[in-house]
Amino acid sequence: MERYQRQMMLPEMGEAGQRQLAQACVLVVGAGGLSATLLPQLVGAGVGRLRLYDDDCVALHNLHRQTLFTQQDVGQPKVLSARQALLQRNPDVQIDIVQRALTASAIPQAVVGCDLVIDAADNFAVTYQLSDHCLAAGVPLISASVLGRQGYVGGFCGGAPGYRAVFPQLPAAAANCNTAGVTGPAVAVLGALQAQMALSVLLGWQPSPLGCLVNCDFVHWHFRQFRFDGAADPTEAAVPFIDAQMLREDDCIVELRSTAEAPESVAPQVERVLPDQLAHWQPPADRRIVLVCASGIRAAQAATALAQRGCDRLAILAARRP
Repeated sequence: MERYQRQMMLPEMGEAGQRQLAQACVLVVGAGGLSATLLPQLVGAGVGRLRLYDDDCVALHNLHRQTLFTQQDVGQPKVLSARQALLQRNPDVQIDIVQRALTASAIPQAVVGCDLVIDAADNFAVTYQLSDHCLAAGVPLISASVLGRQGYVGGFCGGAPGYRAVFPQLPAAAANCNTAGVTGPAVAVLGALQAQMALSVLLGWQPSPLGCLVNCDFVHWHFRQFRFDGAADPTEAAVPFIDAQMLREDDCIVELRSTAEAPESVAPQVERVLPDQLAHWQPPADRRIVLVCASGIRAAQAATALAQRGCDRLAILAARRP
C-alpha cells in the first residue's frame, strides 16, 4: 500500500477506498490523446483492472498529444504499446487489451463486468452507442471531447441522464483532430478530468460527477460547469447505430458516400443515394433502411429527413472512424 500512501491520507479515501479501487473494473474505449493522460492516472491510482479497446497504430503526427507513447512506438498497435508503458508504471494492475475498434455489436459483451465505462474515443458515433447501452444497463459513463483549444467532459448514465439528454442530435459537421487540429495540453487537461471523475464515481464521492458537464475553453480561459440531473432523456426511441455484423439479408442499404469517397461499401449490394438526391429517392415500405456514411453524421441527417416522410424502420452505420 506504500505506493498509494499520499492518496490514502485523504479521509474520504483511506484503506477502504484503496481496496475499493483495487476491485474495480473500468472499460476504456480509445487509446489516443485523452487516454495518454487518463490511463496513467487510473493505473497510478490503483484501479485494479482496465479493459482497453483500440484498433489504431501509433503515428508520428500524434505524439504531440499522445504522450504515453515514444518515437520507438511508431507503427506499433496502440493497445500493445499502452499496456507495456502502463505496466512499467504499476505492475499490480491488470490490463486487458482488445486490438479492434469497439462497434455496436460488441458493446454489450465489452461492458459486462465493468463498474464504469470511459469514452476516450472522441468519436460522436461511439459516444451515442456507448450512452444508449450504458443508460439501459445502468452503467455510469464518463465521456470527453476536445477540438482545437476547447473541450468538455461529462458524467452520464448510471442513474443520471444519458448523453442524448444533453446532446439530442448529432452535430451538423464532422470536424475532428485530423481535420481541424488540436493542442496537446488541452487534450491532457480533459483526460485528467476524466480520470478525476472516474475516481469520484468508483468511490461514490459526493457530489457525483454523474449529471455534471464541464466546459473548458482555453481560447477565452473560461471554465464552466452545469448540472443536468433533471434533464429528460428523449421519449422516442432513437435511430439505432449498428455495424456490418448486424446487417440483415433483407435490409435496404443506402450508401450516402460517392464512389470516389467510398469505392467499396459495407456490403456487395447497396443503393448509392447522395444526400442531395435523398428528397427524390423512393424508400421501400417493407424493409429496414440502413443509412451508411463515414462518421454517422450524414446518416443521422438522412434518418431525420426520412422519418419526416414516415419511415420508421431506420438504422445508422458509421462505416469507418472519421
